[in-house]
Amino acid sequence: MNQAGESSARLLVTVGGMQRVPSDRLELFQKRNFVDNGLCAELIALIEANRRPSTIADDNGDRYFRTSETCDLDSALPAVARLEAMLTQISGIDPAHGEPLQGQRYAVAQEFKPHTDYFSPSGADYAKFCSVAGQRTWTFMMYLNHVDAGGGTRFKIIGKTFQPEAGKLLCWNNCRPDGSVNPNTLHHGMKVRKGVKYVITKWYREKEWAW
Repeated sequence: MNQAGESSARLLVTVGGMQRVPSDRLELFQKRNFVDNGLCAELIALIEANRRPSTIADDNGDRYFRTSETCDLDSALPAVARLEAMLTQISGIDPAHGEPLQGQRYAVAQEFKPHTDYFSPSGADYAKFCSVAGQRTWTFMMYLNHVDAGGGTRFKIIGKTFQPEAGKLLCWNNCRPDGSVNPNTLHHGMKVRKGVKYVITKWYREKEWAW
């Protein structure tokens, strides 16, 4: 099992159905049908029951920067524990390095403007979020439903947009091989035009998650 919150591109490409985006600027993968329809439905119900307004680190004063709703998911719940086990198997990352699973709900016109998942070393909140568990290394994000219109995830710098598909996994390395953060991971949770979008995100850290 990998340590220090690091997955391996060489491991991920051996997973059946995993596709790597052909770019030398970042490590970015997708796998369709990673989460089955039944588990997607269970996770959507949990998000609906516990959602709250989303927040961001290094608040830039733009109240419309992230307009979704968020839900922290308890690992003791059977549906959550099942997904956690699936992610551990596919990522090869020691689960001690993982943040709790987080669900997000996007209604019509809601979005998360272009951002990175790592904490900016020059940001005001860097010490607050990285002093204990270190930087975010990998992101594993799963769409839980199809969206009638909009709601794609656009990696602006490489010009690649992923459309929501129920059960589809996206994962990417937030860092470069030398351990520095990778600004090429900039991505935009685009506005939902019709329907509702549900997403689950799992972030991994350099050190064990102790909060």
